[in-house]
Amino acid sequence: MTIRRGQRGETASDAQAQATITVGFYRMASDPSRLSPLASGLSRSELLRCDREIVWHPFTQMAEYVPLVIERAEGCTLIDIDGRRYLDGVSSLWCNIHGHRHPRLDDAIHRQLDRVAHVTQLGASNPTTIELARRLVDLAPTGLGHVFFSDDGATAVEAALKMAFQYWRQRPDSKPEKRLYVALADAYHGDTLGSVSVGGVERFHAMFRPLLFEVLRAPAPDMYRLPAGVSAENACSHYLSAIERLLAERHAEIAALVIEPLVQAAAGMLMHPAGYLRGVRELTRRYDVLLIADEVAVGFGRTGTMFACEQEQVSPDLLCLAKGLTAGYLPMAATLATDEIWRAFLGTYAESRSFFHGHTYGGNPLGAAVALASLNVFDEERTLEKLGPKIDRLAEHLERLGRLPHVGSVRQRGLIAGIELVRDRETTEPFPWSERRGQRVCDRARAEGVLLRPLGNVIVVMPPLAIGLEELDQIAAAVERGIVAEMGATTTAAAQSGA
Repeated sequence: MTIRRGQRGETASDAQAQATITVGFYRMASDPSRLSPLASGLSRSELLRCDREIVWHPFTQMAEYVPLVIERAEGCTLIDIDGRRYLDGVSSLWCNIHGHRHPRLDDAIHRQLDRVAHVTQLGASNPTTIELARRLVDLAPTGLGHVFFSDDGATAVEAALKMAFQYWRQRPDSKPEKRLYVALADAYHGDTLGSVSVGGVERFHAMFRPLLFEVLRAPAPDMYRLPAGVSAENACSHYLSAIERLLAERHAEIAALVIEPLVQAAAGMLMHPAGYLRGVRELTRRYDVLLIADEVAVGFGRTGTMFACEQEQVSPDLLCLAKGLTAGYLPMAATLATDEIWRAFLGTYAESRSFFHGHTYGGNPLGAAVALASLNVFDEERTLEKLGPKIDRLAEHLERLGRLPHVGSVRQRGLIAGIELVRDRETTEPFPWSERRGQRVCDRARAEGVLLRPLGNVIVVMPPLAIGLEELDQIAAAVERGIVAEMGATTTAAAQSGA
C-alpha cells in the first residue's frame, strides 16, 4: 500500500479516509509485534555492511568495529535486529531517564507533531519552548532566571564560555582583561573546540591541542589516587587550596571556572570530596570569577537530586544542561544564566550587545515537548523519591564487587557508579590502556544481555532512573562474572576471601 498526502480535488470524506489510513500506518509501525523483522527496508546483511562501511561512529575505531544494531526498545531493555535483548546499563550514554518508549513521553511528541515540528528561535518562539524555559527556571538553583537553548552538552558549554567572555566586556565596569578559564585536570565538557579547550582528557584531546585556547588547570580532586601526604580527611582542603592559589594569583585575568559538579564522569567517574563544590563556589565569589556548572551528565536525578548542585546548596552563574533534559529522547540542551549576566547583553540594536551565537534547532518544540513531559513524569511517578532503595541496592553490589581481585576502587554517587580495574591493588598501578580490560569485561556482560560501555579500565554503571531492583541485580551479576572471568579468578568466593 502506498501512503500519500491528500491531493487537490479530494472531498472531505476522502481526506478523512486518507488520514485514518495514515494514522493506522503509524500505529502499526509503532507496534513491534506488527513490524517485519527489519523495518528499515534493508536486509540484515545490508544493515551490517552499511553500518561498518558508511556510518562513522564516534569514539570508535571503525577498522575494528563489530556492529550492534538496536532496532527497538521497551522499558530499560534494548532489542537488536536479531531479537536479542540487552539491559541498558548506561542509559544509552547517560541520557535515558524513564526508560524507552514511555507512553507519556511518546504521546507528548505525537501531540506536538500535530501542531508544529520546528520553529526558529531567531526572533521567534513557540509556546512549548517558552513553557519549558519557565519550568527550568522554576526548578534550577536560585538566581538562574534566563534560558538559552542549543543542541547538546558541548554546545551548552560552548554557549556558557562565550557568555562569560562577552559578559566581562559589556558589564558597566568592563573588565576585558578577564579572558582566561580555569578547568580541572581530566575534565570533559564536550567535543567542540571551546569545550575541548576546557576539557582535560589527554587521550581524547591531545590531537587537537594546536587548535585550542589557553586554559589554567587545577588538579582533579581525585579521592582514589591521593597525592603524597594527603589523606581522605584533609583532601578537600588540599584541593581547594590549589584552586585558591590559582585564583589569588590570576583572578584579574580569569573570566570563569568550569566544573562538573560532584562527579567527573568521563575522567572515570571521579567522585569529588564532600564540601569541594561548595568551597569552589565560595572561592569564585571571593575572587570575582564566574562559576560555570556543567551538569550535562549529572543533572536530572543522576546523583540522587534533580541537580547535583543542590547537594551542596550551590547556585552557579551559568548552568549547562543536556542528556537527561529530554529523558534520552531528542537532542536538546540549555544554558541557564543569572539576571546579572542577562542584563549585560541588553541595549539598543546599534550598540551590538546581543549574544551573537545560535543553533538552527535550538529550542526545538519536539524536544521541548518531551522535556516537559519528562519533568511531569518525575512528579507523577515520584522518580526522585523512589531512588533510595535503588541507590542502596547498587551500593550493596559495589561493596561486594570491591573485594574482587584487581578491582582497585568502586565509586558511587546516586545511580552513577565506576568500578576501576587495576594491575596492582596495593600500588593502584593501572592496566595498560591497550589491554582493553574494561571493554573485555563489558563484552562478557553483553553476552549475558547487559549493555555497558567502559571508560578505559573503569566499568561504568549508569542505568535509567526507572531501573528495577532485579534489573540492577542482573547488571551487577553480569559485571561480576565478567571481572572474574577476565581477571583470571576461578570463583567469587575466592575473591571475597582476599585471594
